[in-house]
Amino acid sequence: MKAELIQTLHPQSGKTNKKISLEKYNFIRDHLLSILAKLEPTHAKLMEELYQRVKDNFDGGVQWYGETVKLDLEARNLIAGTQTKRFLVDFRYS
Repeated sequence: MKAELIQTLHPQSGKTNKKISLEKYNFIRDHLLSILAKLEPTHAKLMEELYQRVKDNFDGGVQWYGETVKLDLEARNLIAGTQTKRFLVDFRYS
């Protein structure tokens, strides 16, 4: 059976993002939102925390998927960078 895909969005208009596995999207999304619920990390710290949490249980490039899903969440207005380049979570999503 073919894996279900999701077309991810990009926060900059005119740019397109990738189609990725829905299962991988949900896995990375849940971890990103979990991190952001507890921390207000910089981009680098967010990606490092994500990597540390999932590296042993994820098949694929953690940072690549992390960035793709992060951009999608930004495009959907579920998270946003702040003036200090930290991210906020829109808890209406939960």
